[in-house]
Amino acid sequence: MTFSRASGILLHPTSLAGPFGIGDFGAEAYAFADFLAAGGQTLWQVLPLGPTGYGNSPYSSYSAFAGNTLLISPENLSNHNLLPTSAIPELPAGDESRIDFEAVEKFKCSVLRSAFAGLRSKSHTNLASACESFCRQHAAWLDDYALFKALFQRLCRELGNTCRRRNRRARSLG
Repeated sequence: MTFSRASGILLHPTSLAGPFGIGDFGAEAYAFADFLAAGGQTLWQVLPLGPTGYGNSPYSSYSAFAGNTLLISPENLSNHNLLPTSAIPELPAGDESRIDFEAVEKFKCSVLRSAFAGLRSKSHTNLASACESFCRQHAAWLDDYALFKALFQRLCRELGNTCRRRNRRARSLG
């Protein structure tokens, strides 16, 4: 098998600039792909795109199949009429040289909940049908992953509450 010569660049989408605290597959990603094409580049290599685990490393993913929800563009959700632009909350200002993963995750989760409510509305029957079809087609891994995420989030919340109580108690004894 022979391959023709090609060139490109390695850049994870989270490294792109953007208005939502982290790069995603929104307008900036399309502009970057256009920039590569204009420069004669034919490849855009990315790091793994799964949901990140400890340390937010793309190499530490909770799933080999699921995608990282932080890469979903709020603008694209708005463009698909899943939520009005006015429903996209402002991301609290932060250090633009670093990603505040905790703040971005809370922000994107809020946006995704609003978009899901939009998906369930009667005006999106085709998209809702496609989503249901995807869920049925991928139930072999999706159901277990959804259960894992729900239990993991609950455990993290409870553990956080326990740690806060212990810290308050320790300070009061101090």
